[in-house]
Amino acid sequence: MFSKEKMQSILKNPFGVCFSAMLCCALWGSAFPVIKSGYEILEIGSYDYASQILFAGIRFTFAGVFTVIFGSIISKKFLLPKKNSIVNIGVLSLFQTVLQYLFFYIGLAHTTGTKGSVINSTSVFFAVIISALVFKQEKLNFKMALGCIIGFAGVVVINLNGGEFGSGMTFLGEGFIILSSLSYAFSSTLIKKFSQRENPFVLSGYQFAFGGVLMIISGLLLGGRINGFTPKAVAVLLYLAFLSAVAYTLWGILLKYNDVSKIAAYGFMTPVFGCLFSALILNESLSGSWIKTVISLIFVSTGIIIVNTVKKGDLND
Repeated sequence: MFSKEKMQSILKNPFGVCFSAMLCCALWGSAFPVIKSGYEILEIGSYDYASQILFAGIRFTFAGVFTVIFGSIISKKFLLPKKNSIVNIGVLSLFQTVLQYLFFYIGLAHTTGTKGSVINSTSVFFAVIISALVFKQEKLNFKMALGCIIGFAGVVVINLNGGEFGSGMTFLGEGFIILSSLSYAFSSTLIKKFSQRENPFVLSGYQFAFGGVLMIISGLLLGGRINGFTPKAVAVLLYLAFLSAVAYTLWGILLKYNDVSKIAAYGFMTPVFGCLFSALILNESLSGSWIKTVISLIFVSTGIIIVNTVKKGDLND
């Protein structure tokens, strides 16, 4: 088992950061088509918001349980939050689980997995801006701003339809995905702040469980129902819970030891994996729109690479 010092060294090493961040992005990218497959398997309609919330709640409750168990095994003791950690866990849960996935699950029901994965990458730029302007964790300079602008250009491209930006976009679809990205960006900066004095497994595990239970109660009160719990449906839920437990906890540890902008920059791979998995799992054809998708991904990737080349010293200029 790695010592704390060895683990910190690995997760600050460029290769270790790259491998870990890419793993997180691959897991997140796979979530887009798996969630849409879950809707189909469980017969959850696009406008059945209560059942969508209930579905998300079950997923994150399991994710919280998995995270706490996994963290407890690594720590060789059962992890419990401190009394003064409850507020931090509640605030983090509001942004990272409740708001983010309330918008995400509803939004994804009204757009394609391919488009949703690319638009969701705006969280990278929101995270950079919020970290610099709201939490003052870094300073926003010209290079970072340029990267954000180029990245958002990619979002415009993927939404172009017949030359008109608005015609390819709906508030309940792409609009909600953007709001989900904004919520996640706030959660990234909060993780960076809270993890300096909190165990990342405790933060992730209990915020998932708290948010998941809250969403289950909300979904049930709103009339949500989940039918058809077949082995395939259970497998989908368990996979989604697993990927959340692994990806968010690992991402939180990376944020603990590195700058928000440096880690967030790797998010350009999430839409790449999202498009790939959507094509493979959902058979979403890229023919006819593949050029738009590729151009959009190039813009998004270029913007994040520019942000990632900002040196530590530049942030203090």
